Amino acid sequence: MLDIHKDDAPPPKVQFTHSLLPSYIDPQNVTTKKKPFSIFNANPFSHTLELILPEEVYELVRARLETANDDAIPRPQYARVYMKLEDLLCGEFFIQYVKMGNIMMRSEGRTNVDNIFTLYEGVLRLELDRPTYERCGLQGSPMEDGGRKHQKARWVVEYDLRAPSMLHGKKGFSRLLWAAQNVLNGSLKWLFYDLSQEGKDAGTMDTKEPLSAHHPSLHTIVPDILGMGDVSTPELDISHLSSSYDEEASLALLEWLHLVSLDSPRIMASDRIDPFLARYEVPDLGSGSQTRNLVRVRYKGFIPPQFVRSVFLAVRKQGLKIAKDDHDGEGGTTNGEEKRWFAVSGKGFGRTGGGWYTVMQFAGRDTLAWEGL
Repeated sequence: MLDIHKDDAPPPKVQFTHSLLPSYIDPQNVTTKKKPFSIFNANPFSHTLELILPEEVYELVRARLETANDDAIPRPQYARVYMKLEDLLCGEFFIQYVKMGNIMMRSEGRTNVDNIFTLYEGVLRLELDRPTYERCGLQGSPMEDGGRKHQKARWVVEYDLRAPSMLHGKKGFSRLLWAAQNVLNGSLKWLFYDLSQEGKDAGTMDTKEPLSAHHPSLHTIVPDILGMGDVSTPELDISHLSSSYDEEASLALLEWLHLVSLDSPRIMASDRIDPFLARYEVPDLGSGSQTRNLVRVRYKGFIPPQFVRSVFLAVRKQGLKIAKDDHDGEGGTTNGEEKRWFAVSGKGFGRTGGGWYTVMQFAGRDTLAWEGL
């Protein structure tokens, strides 16, 4: 018999929603409170971003994804650099990047195991084990980690470094600086992304930049594109999206999207595996299935939510245009048989059981979303 270990941790939870996009979306001032944009913002540190598109939709956005011309989506650049926490809090780096600029950073480490430091929108977050937390002398709060109820193993400390009180000589800042110099003083590998450069093509770093003093390794995020032919695809038009509300149906659709991401042979129309080995079937959501050609576009690196949002809006604008006669006047479509869609998935450096999402966008305003909690 197989000795299968039963994990005592609580099972992962998935939240499924069906929402409508705002009737008008200003690309320069996108709402952060409505789905799917709130989902993107809730995952600030992603290492993988994937698009799944029918081939006919991909051909409409191909030039913006593949090429490097002026009309293409700019390819962002991030850096890997060795620094101490103290280096973030001193000198030109602190003034130019933290106080005046807009950067995001994440230190190396395993979630819920190692001490991890992150910086996003000026907020420094320190996730510490109990012995380190007690040595630092900083004020924090216990983390929910699924462990023993009355003895917290990990603590989190947060500082808004853009606050007026976060200056050298101030009591609170001096306490943080002391902890960085005397306790959290090891050199770590960091990922660095300058959000003020969002929308600009990657290039060489100016030697006058404060980061250049730490000899960073620069990396450009380039899409990896894979075409998949003859894929068994569930049919789903916007007038029958309610068929995916059932828990089993929504999870079946999510499973199919994940198998497409993996380029699994089980979803190919030509698959003839012995049912003794695998009995997977493409979900039937009320309209059957058909064979289609799909394309997977994968980005890997240190990916901010702003880049995810720009990719999402570009694909929706170019790939899911609605014919003038089908407009409903609110950004949607009156064509109930509309079947065009694309899906975007993100995977973060993550939270236990969470740190991932999948969004399936249909032509018009209808959006299906799954979030790991």
